[in-house]
Amino acid sequence: MNKDEMIESLQYELNIVLEAMFLLAGAKKESLDELIQAYIECIDEVLTDSKEDGADEILKVVKYLKENKKELFS
Repeated sequence: MNKDEMIESLQYELNIVLEAMFLLAGAKKESLDELIQAYIECIDEVLTDSKEDGADEILKVVKYLKENKKELFS
């Protein structure tokens, strides 16, 4: 597997992990693409001056989206 194929494979796997994370957080299945885009767009803003690290950073962004994009969750 060359570098480009590896990057493409990792992007695919990351997308699946994000979808699973949002489904476990109560997202509507039809909202997954919109939630992933919102996650990418807000992560820097949400984590500015954050003291969380690792998984806690991810959970903070999910919590933010659940509070600010309620219509995308069940």
